[in-house]
Amino acid sequence: MSENKTPSTEKVYIKKQRETLIGVDSKRPQARKGFGGPRGLVTEKSDNFGASWKKLLDYAKPQMPAIIVAMTCAVIGTVISLIGPKQIQKITDLITQGITGTIDLDAVTSTCVFLMILYGISWLMNFIQHFIMATVAPIVSSRMRTDITNKTNRLPLRYFDSTPFGDILSRITNDIDTIERTLNLSIAQFITSIALFFGSALMMFITNWILALTAILASFLGFFMMSVIMKKSQLHFNRQQRHLGAINGHVEEIYAGHNIVKAYNYEKESKEEFSRINRHLRDSVFKSTALSGVMQPLMTFIGNLGFVAVFVVGTLLARNELITFGVIIEFTIYVRLFTQPLQQLAQSFSSMQSTAAAADRVFEYLGEEELLDESHKTRRLDNVKGNVRFEHVHFGYNPDRIIINDFSVDIKAGQKVAIVGPTGAGKTTIVNLLMRFYELNSGRIYIDDVPIDELTRENVHELFCMVLQDTWLFEGTVRENLVYSKEGVTDEELERACKAVGIHHFIHTLPHGYDTVLDDKASLSAGQKQQLTIARAMIENAPLLILDEATSSVDTRTERIIQRAMDGLTEGRTSFVIAHRLSTIKNSDLILVLKDGDIIGSGTHDELLAQGGFYADLYNSQFEQN
Repeated sequence: MSENKTPSTEKVYIKKQRETLIGVDSKRPQARKGFGGPRGLVTEKSDNFGASWKKLLDYAKPQMPAIIVAMTCAVIGTVISLIGPKQIQKITDLITQGITGTIDLDAVTSTCVFLMILYGISWLMNFIQHFIMATVAPIVSSRMRTDITNKTNRLPLRYFDSTPFGDILSRITNDIDTIERTLNLSIAQFITSIALFFGSALMMFITNWILALTAILASFLGFFMMSVIMKKSQLHFNRQQRHLGAINGHVEEIYAGHNIVKAYNYEKESKEEFSRINRHLRDSVFKSTALSGVMQPLMTFIGNLGFVAVFVVGTLLARNELITFGVIIEFTIYVRLFTQPLQQLAQSFSSMQSTAAAADRVFEYLGEEELLDESHKTRRLDNVKGNVRFEHVHFGYNPDRIIINDFSVDIKAGQKVAIVGPTGAGKTTIVNLLMRFYELNSGRIYIDDVPIDELTRENVHELFCMVLQDTWLFEGTVRENLVYSKEGVTDEELERACKAVGIHHFIHTLPHGYDTVLDDKASLSAGQKQQLTIARAMIENAPLLILDEATSSVDTRTERIIQRAMDGLTEGRTSFVIAHRLSTIKNSDLILVLKDGDIIGSGTHDELLAQGGFYADLYNSQFEQN
């Protein structure tokens, strides 16, 4: 883009990162020259596990009834499964008694049938729970993606000036995928584990309090260790998600500018930068995974320790005929059911910690300051004449750096206004303010004597068709790219616009003409893309026109064709033309000469040349060699 369109993304990013850095030496210079901004420098964020999950559950309130039903089924299935060991104890005692006498096969059979019914109901409850959560999780993630997309449309452009696109994409893809997986699997596992843990403890105390205390004391160490590890690992899970966003931002940037990387032999530096970011990500993943991974083998050891303790104490109690052999068998099952939740909780916490970090990033984005709500505005411009007036406009992308100083100009309807000046003068900034892409620091802009801040942004945008020097085409057919959001466009209008800009013949050479899909494989030159965007503006046919270096990527012959087309396009409508080739704006009704955000000259081409000064020097410098 041209000058002053956005503040330096790299400088803003560096400034933000200098405030708080993780995993980076504070004495190390954070800025670097070359392609791409600094990545992988992750700011410290909240590691409040509970607060993040509270936000997530509040967000899922519309699905909460279904989630409650699923969790209820999970708890019922777990409770029913806890009755199983008691029936196994009965079967064991019946068989033990039958060793010295006759086995009561009827009692054994009826107990086994009852046990199968219990496990069948438990399976059914767990199936219902999994089915509900498999339905709820995609609904929540789909709504979250929709909210992020809508949020993106409500964010001011200045947010994107300082935020890497790859980091935003990572929130929509990686972070939401993490949340969906956890909602689908880990929440149910967490609830089931809690129910199984307390249920098995209760059943052990009901059966024999001595063996119950033995099993619980043997497992107490697991509780303490798990709480310490969880607290330590949460911070690393947060860093992991943010480093993942940083590396996505770097990769997106490098691949988007792949040609520049090649042209400037930046491959080595790019690899080093990627390695540095990847190293930070690797360290975060290692620390978070290592800490959370310790929990499962630790719980396995604690479980085995519980088995040993129960067998030792149970043998002593059975020897003194205080319990039967069936009680020992029952307790071994309960010990497994008691320690198994600890292992499952370890796995669930690992997943839920990642989800808490991901949710924190998603809600951080959803909580960014939005554009002011304009639903209360009822004023609207439809039949526009085209009078435009700037009154004492001041503006700066950063409050401490004003780049447009007391800008005032009165433009009559139908005038072709050229804005010229050196790079950094504020030319593109002026049209950005006219389109209300940014809000003024002070002053006002009027269209037909109506302040544009009294109109909705959508209404202001409807008044303009805009062609930028940066061409943008989306993946779709040529026809779809030309029509874009306009309805009721006929084939004749499409062809007329394309013929006017000299692209009609090329389109017919494509495999399917106007129905050819433009994607990464479409070999369009920069000039051809620009011709398509100009044709799109002609089809839009809005009352006001902005051309920002619209012919910067085409050859001289094509430029003359497009120039004639734009002359017809600008006829009868107010148009703003930003151009560095001053020969293309000689027929403008008014030329505004900008320097450092101020108008230092205005008039027609001939008047400005006669006055001499900056414009004359600028114009003559383009023909010095001739």
